[in-house]
Amino acid sequence: MIARRFWAASKEAKMQQLTADQFSLVYNAFSFTLAAMSAATLFLWISRSQVSHAYKTAITISGLVTAIAAYHYYRIFESWNAAYSVKDGIVTATGIGFVDAYRYVDWLLTVPLLLIELVLVMRLTKSETMSRATKLGFAAALMIILGYPGEVATNNATRALWGTLSAIPFTYIMWSLFGGLSKSIDSQPDNVRGLVKQARLLTFASWGFYPIVYMIPYTSLAGSTTEVAVQLGYTLADIIAKAGVGILIYNIAVRKSEAEADGMKVSYAA
Repeated sequence: MIARRFWAASKEAKMQQLTADQFSLVYNAFSFTLAAMSAATLFLWISRSQVSHAYKTAITISGLVTAIAAYHYYRIFESWNAAYSVKDGIVTATGIGFVDAYRYVDWLLTVPLLLIELVLVMRLTKSETMSRATKLGFAAALMIILGYPGEVATNNATRALWGTLSAIPFTYIMWSLFGGLSKSIDSQPDNVRGLVKQARLLTFASWGFYPIVYMIPYTSLAGSTTEVAVQLGYTLADIIAKAGVGILIYNIAVRKSEAEADGMKVSYAA
């Protein structure tokens, strides 16, 4: 309860007066994302039977990512409803702060898992998998922890300071995806190499969108427009980074399972 009150108070200081259209736009975006994450979770977990044993953990984690996101979007959705009252087309703040910290709790859990699922589906050696998953997972958690104080800051100077600190582990993660994993990707089977590169690129594109949204308060946008832009931007990035990448991970796992099964048939025939 103490943490919840702190989060709410941190956000309440920045609550803006919204128009009915602005409130509905964010409301519908949260509702859609909740449905999308829930549907992706069901699809991924039900589809585990379509991949070989070696890739079931990657698919399970992909579904876990969207399940965690679905739960937190439910909380975000409920918090948004509680923060505003709509009557006769007029939106007024209720005095209950919007708990934006749910996003950071979600990211603290899901962002490391997103990187781990990508490493797992590549099926590297056990030692390399452990090493990369540990380093990337730690860097991802550090990135989220450092970004939160800036997110709830009431001035851009503080936001810029913590955003810059958060960018250090972010840069390391991007370097790892495009530098450290390049040789490992080149060793993947021909029928999945392109998909793995797409998953890496989609991860980079969606993750690269978060800093852009983080910097929206620095722009000439003001008041409620800033709040709406931030909420919509983070929501879009979440859909792509979690549900979108999760489906790609599933497709990679299916193709690798098929390729390995065909390879075993050829080996037995020989």
